[in-house]
Parts: sequence; structure tokens; C-alpha cells
Amino acid sequence: MKLFSKLATLGAAVGVLAACATVGQAQEAQLDPTNATDAQTLMRKMQCSTVDGRPAVYAWEGKAYARRQGEKDTHLFNVEGMNIRACSAITDEKRGPGFALVSREILLYLDKDTGEVLDMWDNPWTGESVKVQHVENDPVNWESYEIGWDGKPATWGGEVYGNQWYFKSTFPLWYSNPLGGDYQEEIGGTYHATEMFNFFGRTDDLFDPSTTEATVSVGWARLSDWLPWMKMNGREGAFYVHTAGFRVGSWDEMSETMKAYINERAPLYRSAPPTGDPRDNMTSWKHYKEWRKAQSE
Repeated sequence: MKLFSKLATLGAAVGVLAACATVGQAQEAQLDPTNATDAQTLMRKMQCSTVDGRPAVYAWEGKAYARRQGEKDTHLFNVEGMNIRACSAITDEKRGPGFALVSREILLYLDKDTGEVLDMWDNPWTGESVKVQHVENDPVNWESYEIGWDGKPATWGGEVYGNQWYFKSTFPLWYSNPLGGDYQEEIGGTYHATEMFNFFGRTDDLFDPSTTEATVSVGWARLSDWLPWMKMNGREGAFYVHTAGFRVGSWDEMSETMKAYINERAPLYRSAPPTGDPRDNMTSWKHYKEWRKAQSE
């Protein structure tokens, strides 16, 4: 009886240890960036939320410059941007489960000395005072699936260093310019720009399967031709922007400058588009074309 009792006690102890080990393993389980399903979860936590329709807001600020041959780069103005977004689960017949992100974004051009929102800008090369058109892109939507465009299971493209992670994306843009004519291949004018994004955060929230979103910092840079409203009239040179920001807790945590602009001029940007938004994406060049058309009517 004593031997049976000891064996029973030992068995119970082993059972407890096994149970503790199982619980510990469950607690230590992390999302796997090489697993297609987990990769989509990681992207959703970075970009929005794993909860369908829950809004997320990114905000950033920086400076805009001009570069011309034989001249020192010119600090043109400061910039401040925001993007409000939401995600929802979707499924594609060929690419499997995924998610759709819907968003709206604003980029403001600010006086480099006062920080005030610019309505007019004095072009130092032409001497002309031009009307400033701020970026109001609605919508900016995209989709992601467990199967990539190459037909292979998707993986998360970020890198991990200790308890930190980063994720970088570069988008070279080269397509027919909506402000150009029918002969862009022959005489030039094709839209040419590059957008560069960097996202940063900690692994303890991004890779934790029990959380619905991650705390994220962002860097954004853009290189392009002159902005249409600058009216540079074909002059040689380039325009570039360098910014940094973060995911804010709510719309109310954005700057007073941005909140005032939205409340007074763009109230639609207080919320993301509805999930399932079927519209084509808006770009700043397309928006300028619509704005110019409205000005002439």
C-alpha cells in the first residue's frame, strides 16, 4: 500500500509538472512569421487590428525639400500627415483567406517658420504665388492574402533583433500620368516617384497571439517630380519628403493643427471608409486633376 501510495504521489507530481509545462508552452507560443496564416495576423496587427472594422490612426511629421543641379537643397515647407484605416477579413478563390484594408489620408504643407497650414506659396524659382493643394486621398485601399502574387504561401517580411522588430517597404512608381497626354512614352511625362516606408516596434506585443494590435512607429520618405500645384513648368529637379511618426491611440491624439484642419475642411477624415469599400484608389495627382477641373467650372 505504501509503494502504491508513493507511486500515486509521484504520478500526480509528474502530471502536475506536465500540466505546468503545457501551460508554459502555451504562454510562450508566438506567432510564426513563416506561417501564412500567422503572417496575415502580424500584418493586420501592424496596419490596423485583428478585429474587423476597428479604426486605427497613424500620424507623422517632417520636412519637404527641393533638389536641383548646381544648387543647395532648399527646405520648402514642413509637412504633417495622417491616415485613418480599418481592416476586415476576406477570402479569394485563388489566394485564400486574407484581409482588406480601407483608409483615407491627408498630408498638409505647413509654413516652415510658423507651422501654419499654407494656403498660398511663393515659388522662389518662378516668382509666382500659387495656391497650395494639400493631399486628401480618399480612398487608399489594399488587400493581402495567405497566397502571394507568386502563388507561394505568404510570409511576414520583417526582421527581428532581440525584442525589437522592423519592417521596410519600397515602392518604385512608374505609370501613366493622369495629368499627362496620350504620348507619354514618346515625349515624356510618365509619373515617376518612389515611396519608402519603415515600421518599428517590440516583439512582445506584435508576436503575442492574444493581442489584437501592435504599438508601431513609422518612417515615410518620398521622392518625386515637382508637385503639380507648384507650377514648375518643366524645370529640372526633384521633390522629396522625409518624415517619422507613430500609431496614435485615437483620433483625438493627433496634433491640434491636423484636428482643426479636419474639423474645418475635411470632416470625412474623422473616420475610415466602410469595410468592403469598392472604389478605386485616389492619388494626389488624380486629386489635383479633379481639383483643377472644379476650379474652372
